[in-house]
Amino acid sequence: MLETTLEALAGQPDSLGMTKAMAFLLIAGLGLAMALIYIPLRVFLTVTARSRRLRLLQRIRRLRDELGQPVPPEGLPRG
Repeated sequence: MLETTLEALAGQPDSLGMTKAMAFLLIAGLGLAMALIYIPLRVFLTVTARSRRLRLLQRIRRLRDELGQPVPPEGLPRG
């Protein structure tokens, strides 16, 4: 498909094919740029959110231990 696009760009200077090829390349380039930004950002935000959640849970458990209250088992529903 890329070869066809490049041939269209090289062989037809002002045709409809060149316009379509340029539009395709523009859209594909923007999609690639968005993916290169989105994927690392999403991974970073997920990792930091999990670490914040873990620190919060550890802090809650520490406070419960300080108060002398037993920590309920994880499998029981909370109510």
